[in-house]
Amino acid sequence: MPGSPSTPLHTFEKRVAFLVVGFIVAITGGLGNALVSVNLPYLQGSLGVYSAEIQWLPAAYVMANVSMNLLLVKFRQQYGLRLFTELFLVLYVVATVAHLFVHGLGSAIAVRVAHGMSGAALTTLGLYYTSQAFPAQHRLKGVVLGIGFSQLAIPMARLFSSELMEYGEWRGLYFFELGLALLSLACVLFLKLPPGDRIKAFEKMDFVTFGLFAPGVALLSAVLALGRTVWWLESRWLGYSLAGAIVLITAALAVEHNRARPLLNTRWLTNANIARLALSVLLIRVVQSEASGTVGFLQALGLNNDQMLELWWIVMFGAVAGMVISALYITPARIPGQLIFSLAVMALGAYLDSDATNLTRPSDLYISQFLLGFGGAMFVGPTFVSGFGAVIAAPNNLVSFSVMFSITQTLGSLLGTALTGTFQVWREKYHSSILVEHLTLLDPQVAARIQSGGSQGLASLGAVATREANILAYNDVFLAITVLALLTMAWLLGRYLWTVCVVCQPKAAHNAQTGMANVSLNNSGSR
Repeated sequence: MPGSPSTPLHTFEKRVAFLVVGFIVAITGGLGNALVSVNLPYLQGSLGVYSAEIQWLPAAYVMANVSMNLLLVKFRQQYGLRLFTELFLVLYVVATVAHLFVHGLGSAIAVRVAHGMSGAALTTLGLYYTSQAFPAQHRLKGVVLGIGFSQLAIPMARLFSSELMEYGEWRGLYFFELGLALLSLACVLFLKLPPGDRIKAFEKMDFVTFGLFAPGVALLSAVLALGRTVWWLESRWLGYSLAGAIVLITAALAVEHNRARPLLNTRWLTNANIARLALSVLLIRVVQSEASGTVGFLQALGLNNDQMLELWWIVMFGAVAGMVISALYITPARIPGQLIFSLAVMALGAYLDSDATNLTRPSDLYISQFLLGFGGAMFVGPTFVSGFGAVIAAPNNLVSFSVMFSITQTLGSLLGTALTGTFQVWREKYHSSILVEHLTLLDPQVAARIQSGGSQGLASLGAVATREANILAYNDVFLAITVLALLTMAWLLGRYLWTVCVVCQPKAAHNAQTGMANVSLNNSGSR
């Protein structure tokens, strides 16, 4: 395809080099943002900002990442992916260096925007490098690994981000992020991808669409990232932003719908197969938000990241195992089975977490979190491959597929966190109201508990009630995610059985009858 590298034969040593560079580049595309996302409370303190203000950092990354995917495909088709990546890697490096000297929320947001832009290219670049490491008959395995590497960013960030914070607090994170960007830039310059075809791709109307779509996505990202913090119905600007996002995105889609050569093929995106693919990926991203619920649950018990390191190692092992097994067994025929199996594994993991108590510790979550890491990493590659098959049949829809996959992955992650966080707050208020109703001084046990606490007895009892309400709320979150995973699995399984039993068998029977008729005609002609 234009804009993609060619695939010549490589020596074994060069294949290994392509695999290593692919891993470095793919990790760079996601690890910097992951380091910031898992350390937002610490960055909030070092930057001296409110909790709502610090949420602009992950929102800025998503805004830039999703929007740049709209132009990335055509840019590499016309100018080559290397030029785009080198330009934005240099921008990423410059913004990170500047942030080390200009310390403030504005410069931190600028770094996130630069990382979002370069990350859009790095994800694709990592996929291309990893694919070069495999011969033609195993290239599908390279695709699964190239997509799966980015899933390792969050567990990796949780493993060593605390140590980075010890070196100059927030500067430790940004120095590491700067080092990753420089390393990726060196790797890209040292080991070049094979050349590919280029075509004239851009049209003037592409930039009209981008001018409407990018601010619409930015407004939607802001709503999803900050809605739970400032609360959905309490901030007027959320409503204005959501209305603006709807108007701008709808206008962009209306422009594309009436173009002869659209950037976003609305007719292709709304056909049944692609719509089902987008919905399934979105639902699975919501299921994967269980990981953020686990972190919130353990923090509600008073644990910090240093006390969870063994748990994150388990999650990392699960993610690597899921990615490797998916790559080993991937074939087009096995994709539905892998997706259904990954959902079943995640549903089981979430269900195991749904009976947590105040005595639950990270060691009690090893099995469940391994299953969630395993299932989450296992579904990404097959999902991408299943959608990319439709792109190969119609290469003009590559931009549409790239944007759809980016939206369901990146915005889906924000949506999942927003939904689970909102549901947790709502259930915590519900359980808290019930618990407080039973805390009366007429109850001898309550009176004795307050007296034993002295002057702080009432406050201590209130803190215990809040903690227990939070635990019950997180259990509700885990159970809701279990139900959602099971419903999604049942939907995919039902669709698969319908395709096999109702659609494919009549076609196979018709083809068999046609073949027999042709054989009979040939035989009679021979006689």
